[in-house]
Amino acid sequence: MRVVTLLPSATDIVTAFGVDPVGVSHECDHPAPAVTESRIDATASSRAIDRQVLQAERNGGVYAIDLDRLEALDPDLIVTQGLCDVCAVDRVLVTEAVETLELDCSVLTTDPHSLDDVREDIQRIGEAIGVTETAATVQKTFDERIENVKATTADASGRPTVAVLDWLEPIMTAGHWVPELVEIAGGEPAFVAERSIPRSFEAIIAADPAVIVIAPCGFAIEQTAANRDELTSREEYDQLRAVQSDSVYAMDGDRLLHRPGTTLADTAEQLGKLLHPALCGQPDEDLAVGFDQLPPAQ
Repeated sequence: MRVVTLLPSATDIVTAFGVDPVGVSHECDHPAPAVTESRIDATASSRAIDRQVLQAERNGGVYAIDLDRLEALDPDLIVTQGLCDVCAVDRVLVTEAVETLELDCSVLTTDPHSLDDVREDIQRIGEAIGVTETAATVQKTFDERIENVKATTADASGRPTVAVLDWLEPIMTAGHWVPELVEIAGGEPAFVAERSIPRSFEAIIAADPAVIVIAPCGFAIEQTAANRDELTSREEYDQLRAVQSDSVYAMDGDRLLHRPGTTLADTAEQLGKLLHPALCGQPDEDLAVGFDQLPPAQ
């Protein structure tokens, strides 16, 4: 089956089945041809990206599909998403492309908000490709890794309050599956919401979490390092409990926090290592590192 995956989490799931997509999104770290492109500069600061996104939404959207390439790939199945039209190409744009090109293919839309939704997506994608048994095995491995973190952190002597920031300017706190992962990793979410939402810095101060994890959407650790001043220059930043106890961490938001697929097991493991290193071991430095240990901005 010829499969096109238009978001990294879908690509991760499909490749976990042993299936190589014939086309992917520009955000995917897979060698297949990219059939999408972004109209914003993803290397800019979080403040600049926020402005670009607002402008792009008023002028045709954040993303575009390469219709010629998609037509040439002649897919049997396209996996897209309905979760966020800022994070990846959404189902509306994909449906329009399929209709315009008169492609004879199915479109499967993911819209996960929890780990159970991710499990369901693994099953649905597996069924659509025709690898149901393989999907069941992938899901079992995913569940075993999650449960291992939960069991390990159950013996922790304390559960710190944790704020996970998935954008810096404006500040946004992570919702969806993230509070669930924090609890699995042995913490208590400082903010719980169905979606990632903007927060004032005053709200962060009022919550005064014991641990802060910074993982901007789409940012690797190096890009977070380049944008650290958007957080550290704020008045009263140094007064936060997490700052004073050296409990502020940067996490690879691109690889870990914003891919609702099989890699969320990696996320649970890294969060467990950040919150309870004596039980879970030290975090992998390329995925999570102390904020004061970030590499210098290039």
